[in-house]
Amino acid sequence: MRFTPWAALLGFIGVALGAFGAHALKKHVEPSDLVVWATAVKYQFVHVLALIGVDTALWVARDMGNDNARGPLGVAGIAFIVGIVLFSGSLYALVGTGVRKLGMVTPLGGLSFLVGWAALGWATWKMRA
Repeated sequence: MRFTPWAALLGFIGVALGAFGAHALKKHVEPSDLVVWATAVKYQFVHVLALIGVDTALWVARDMGNDNARGPLGVAGIAFIVGIVLFSGSLYALVGTGVRKLGMVTPLGGLSFLVGWAALGWATWKMRA
């Protein structure tokens, strides 16, 4: 699976949501909700960059003939995408709707991010020469 197209899409969405939060949303929500929104945007962008890194590592593993790393790299990329959807998505929804119970989903996204980073670490450990 290629992750750079996902990174491009999620990066585009992140820019749009960041701009929306900075310009339009601030007139309609409390300052504390703007902090929550900014956290969602920040985590989305960090993991967009991580997706690009995963895709790069997949190319390197393929070029090295290191198929052992490709499985964990795939897990990392998928976990980062799921994390963005659950973590950032739940925070966007919480601010947008005011339904605080949506915050119960956020830790699942954080857990997904942790899985992604652990899988990326494991994959790169397996790639060492």
